[in-house]
Amino acid sequence: MYDMLAPQAPDQRLVLFESTWLEKLTVVSAFWFVVTWSVMLPLVAIAGWGAVAPLTGLGLAAVGLVAWSLFEYAVHRYLFHWNTQRLWAKRLIFLLHGNHHAQSDDRLRNLMPPILSIPIALSIWAMFVAVIGPAGTWLFLGFIVGYVAYDLVHYACHQWPMRGALGLALKRHHMRHHHVDEEMNYAITGIFWDRIFSSRITSLRR
Repeated sequence: MYDMLAPQAPDQRLVLFESTWLEKLTVVSAFWFVVTWSVMLPLVAIAGWGAVAPLTGLGLAAVGLVAWSLFEYAVHRYLFHWNTQRLWAKRLIFLLHGNHHAQSDDRLRNLMPPILSIPIALSIWAMFVAVIGPAGTWLFLGFIVGYVAYDLVHYACHQWPMRGALGLALKRHHMRHHHVDEEMNYAITGIFWDRIFSSRITSLRR
């Protein structure tokens, strides 16, 4: 499925766009990812302060966190691994995710670049507020914290050794998605969803 482009050499990054400036927008370092969201997350919390009682806000944030976990699983399974014959859709999927499978250890493409993640995040924030009013900011805060945690865990799975029982379990789960069966083990953080939806790899045979 992910064979639309290939690097010319093992140490050469996939080129997704002919335009140099567009190409630069497809990468982000871990440093700038952390800086960006270290600014954005407190701003979201400040925006929601006083909208609801603190305990209500924490409850909404917890719901948002769970919602992210399920969203993460569904998007990875049904959008990023959409098996379609439509050329425009195949190209879009390759830009969004297929390039990661083609070159999975590129540290500058293991995190979603802000040029894409921030507009999407702002749209989801606006939707939550439109549906439930100012309290939607607390729901969004939990959702976006879940996203940031997901992206950092994903980066760690590819770039860090990850020690400890939880770290090893997360890394093993995701590496099996890449190296055993890319149509299974869709979850990155909420790996229990693969068990619930019967998409967990139970055998190392293809």
